[in-house]
Amino acid sequence: MAQTSIITDASDADIARWIAARLETALAAQAGGIAITLPGGSTPFPILAELAGCALPFDRIAVWPGDDRIVPEDHPASNVGRIRAALEPLGARIVPLEEGASPPHFALAWLGMGLDGHIASLFPNTDPRPDAPPRVIRLTPDPLPPEAPFDRLSLTIPSLIDADALLFVARGAEKRAIFEAAARGGHDLPVARLLGATDAPALLFA
Repeated sequence: MAQTSIITDASDADIARWIAARLETALAAQAGGIAITLPGGSTPFPILAELAGCALPFDRIAVWPGDDRIVPEDHPASNVGRIRAALEPLGARIVPLEEGASPPHFALAWLGMGLDGHIASLFPNTDPRPDAPPRVIRLTPDPLPPEAPFDRLSLTIPSLIDADALLFVARGAEKRAIFEAAARGGHDLPVARLLGATDAPALLFA
C-alpha cells in the first residue's frame, strides 16, 4: 500500500515548485536523464506554465503522457500535442504513447483522478489489474466522456507504479474523499488498485 499524504489549498505555483524540487533531486542522483509521466486534461497546463519558469535542465527529461486520446497531435484533444507545445520548446523530449510500448522507470508519475476513481484512462469499465502484462494498452471508456469521446491509449498500473513517487492533483472535497477511501482500501476503484499495488510515496494536492 502506498504511503499517502495530502496537501490542500496549494496554488499552481506551489505545485510547480514541489515538482521542480522533486525533479532536481532525481536529476542529481542520475548521471544521465530521467523520465516522468504527466496527465492530460485541463489541470496540468497552468502548472506546467509555472514549471517552465523553474531553472531545470529540461533536455535531461523525457516526458510520457499517462494516457492520450487517439487523435492527431494537432487535434485540441491530443494530450501529447499539448504537452509537446508546453515542454518541447524548453528542451524536454516528448514520447508519444504506442500500443505495446515498454515505458521506462519514472522518477515521477503525475496523475489526475476522476470522480469515478479512474486514473490515466483506466476507467472502472476497463477492469485495470496491477499484474496486467501490457504496459500500454488501447481501450474504450464506457461511458465515453462527452468532452472527449475518443478511444484511448493508456499506461497500465504496472507502468504507473514503476515510479519513485506518485503525484495526484485532484482538487475538491469529493475527490479528496475518494482518494482517502482508496488509500485505506475502502473501495476497489482504479485509484485504489493503483495505491494498493505500490509502496512508493503518493501525494495528493487536493
